[in-house]
Amino acid sequence: MRPALVVVPLLVATLSAGCISAKFGREFASPDSLAIIVGKTDKRELQRLFGEPYQVGIDSGDATWRWFFGQHSRGTELTKDLSVRFNSDGTVKSYAFTSNFPDDMKRLK
Repeated sequence: MRPALVVVPLLVATLSAGCISAKFGREFASPDSLAIIVGKTDKRELQRLFGEPYQVGIDSGDATWRWFFGQHSRGTELTKDLSVRFNSDGTVKSYAFTSNFPDDMKRLK
């Protein structure tokens, strides 16, 4: 097989990879500062606001839920992440939200 027949398609694929758009995780609305109240907001309300969590787990014995969404386009990657820890009664114990989406960056700075 001629080397050019293999190298040229690989080179084209590599160069065009920077132009491909991709999304990962599940889209969800960015939380408002009043949307989540520690000790009051529960799992059912979080599902109503943000949909099903992308991941679930345990952190230091506490149930945790995580919403995550990202997109990659033309060499730029945007992500947002909401992590919630729960009390034993299913209410929010603590939460963290991070994002580099432009609207969130303006709103949260």
